Amino acid sequence: MTEVQSSVNDVMIDRFLSSPATSLRSSFPDIPQQQQHRLPNDMRERNDLYQDEEIRSMAGIDSELRNDWTKAEIAEIYDLPFHELMYRSATVHRMYWNPAEVQQCTLLSIKTGGCTEDCSYCSQSVRHKTFVKPTPTMKVAEVLEAAARAKEAGSTRFCMGAAWRELGEKKNAFRHILSMVKGVNGMGMEVCCTLGMLNTEQAKQLKDAGLTAYNHNLDTSPEHYPKVITTRSYEDRLNTISNVRDAGISVCCGGILGLGEEETDRVGLLHVLATLPEHPESVPINALVAVKGTPMGEDDDIGKVDAFDMSRMIATARIVMPRTMVRLSAGRLSFSDAEQYMMFQAGANSIFNGDKLLTTDNPAYDDDQNLFNKLGFEGKPAHQGPLVSPAEAAGKVLITKVSAHNDIEMQQCA
Repeated sequence: MTEVQSSVNDVMIDRFLSSPATSLRSSFPDIPQQQQHRLPNDMRERNDLYQDEEIRSMAGIDSELRNDWTKAEIAEIYDLPFHELMYRSATVHRMYWNPAEVQQCTLLSIKTGGCTEDCSYCSQSVRHKTFVKPTPTMKVAEVLEAAARAKEAGSTRFCMGAAWRELGEKKNAFRHILSMVKGVNGMGMEVCCTLGMLNTEQAKQLKDAGLTAYNHNLDTSPEHYPKVITTRSYEDRLNTISNVRDAGISVCCGGILGLGEEETDRVGLLHVLATLPEHPESVPINALVAVKGTPMGEDDDIGKVDAFDMSRMIATARIVMPRTMVRLSAGRLSFSDAEQYMMFQAGANSIFNGDKLLTTDNPAYDDDQNLFNKLGFEGKPAHQGPLVSPAEAAGKVLITKVSAHNDIEMQQCA
């Protein structure tokens, strides 16, 4: 190691090989010793731990947490030759995460059909004639029974979806949902909801009830969005995301491939997500499951998404949002085990499991457990932070930190 003396405008630059155990104990002394190999579960706490970190480097690849990406920069990454993109994303993934740990989430439709929105892909809209028939909101006891089954099957996050535009004045239904959130949280599971648009007070009440995360997808780029949905604006969606974030709830926000978009729209979606004030805690990447009776289910040119499209989107998301969980979501049933492995290699580290995703088919629990066993994956426990990256723990990641300082400082170069 050499030392170079420099004056850097009252800024200290320190480059060193990673050794997280000491910093974890000093920054979070209340974490039990047996959990020292895990980071805090709250994403903001995790980011605070690394707030003076500027760049990570490993195997010739640099990575940094940024909110000022340009579309051109993201497009340059997205357009890389596939082999190079996969190498970069897999390297970034290993700098920040343990690639063997994959979060398992279960999604349940607690209120199916009857939605007044006109989303062109959705089987639950009253504007489309599909196989879905409107049903009333499930009873609290029924939902808790479903959550218990999901937990027994290995799921650690339980997500509840309701087919409506917004909570609005649905006070009785909202009381029941708050009871569901409290009940699932009481089982030791993380809880997620997707209930349409929320105001600030509703978001606060969900947080107080124990909600872990709130899903509100942007679906596609701002430019392509009006071709998909007209009854809710892009700004409406961004406002709900802001209300959720301000309430201290983790944001789950992603999109769908196969909506007739161009590749520039996929880049545009990632640009919006990567330039939010805080990156989402999780970004679900869905492949359209075309449903007969919906406008997009009748168009033969819609929904042509292959494993390379999914992997390219996941890989780019992993690079531009390195500390975000990237969730391999709807459409998994159409991909082989080998194709799904390619997506995990690209940087996916979360899935939805269970036979149904709202109204569309999904791999069965047993199939996913067999896949996990085949690939050597382990599920992430509920209410525990992610494992420290093995590469970081082994000192293979070069970390550059920058902090304010008043004196002439030393730059240590490994």
